[in-house]
Amino acid sequence: MEKIMKKWILVSLLVLPVVANADPIELRAAGSLKNAMNDIVTAYQQTSEQKVHADYGPSGLLRKRIETGEGGGVFASANMKHPQTLKAAGKGGSVVMFARNQMCAIAQPNVKVNSEGILAVMLDPNVRVGTSTPKADPSGDYAWKIFAKADALKPGAKAQLEQKALQLTGGEKSAKAPKGCNTYAWVMENNRADVFLTYCTNAVLAQKEVTDLQIVQMPAPLAVGANYGLIVLDDAQADAWKLAMYILSEPGQTILANYGFDAPLKQ
Repeated sequence: MEKIMKKWILVSLLVLPVVANADPIELRAAGSLKNAMNDIVTAYQQTSEQKVHADYGPSGLLRKRIETGEGGGVFASANMKHPQTLKAAGKGGSVVMFARNQMCAIAQPNVKVNSEGILAVMLDPNVRVGTSTPKADPSGDYAWKIFAKADALKPGAKAQLEQKALQLTGGEKSAKAPKGCNTYAWVMENNRADVFLTYCTNAVLAQKEVTDLQIVQMPAPLAVGANYGLIVLDDAQADAWKLAMYILSEPGQTILANYGFDAPLKQ
């Protein structure tokens, strides 16, 4: 698979134009990629005269904006489904899996929990379980996958967890954290949930802001991974391919790895 990706990268690079476009490259990327992508954009702009305008948000909402006519160059989604939907609609070419993530739980400091006991804690009627919004944000979809897996361990758990889950982030009407604040740190600091399911990379960033938060790994029976997909849109300027190639290159993949992502194309 990796050999195919590298060959695709090489072939694509050979057809890239040399002259940079005067307009900035438009990048639409999942919110969980913001810190890593900002560093990638900075590094890319040091090697190119081309500017990049980046906009971050829930992948499902970004896809809807593209579907309804918003221009875009490169779309980096927290799942494969959204870019594949755009490809199927004739809005882009090949979809490449460029990063992987895992789901974790963030817990308030007063919650007694560990990996083995996370399901019992989530099922406790007195424990508020927060998630992102399914369909709008892949993180919410992945949380629902955890709920589905829980049913195999405790029949009825799926329905119970879906019913009690508080969809606190990622939706069109979700409350927004103040500028400069990590969304999940803000949610937990404001005591809106006792346990929150999100990407492990998000959990690490949240804990940097609210240091007494607990990060709980999902046990193997509940483990859910996230494959991130990249697509260059058909109406993008030619220079958008150069940014896409940089994300897939060794420097881009190294930056992703430094933020805790599994970077499959990294040497």
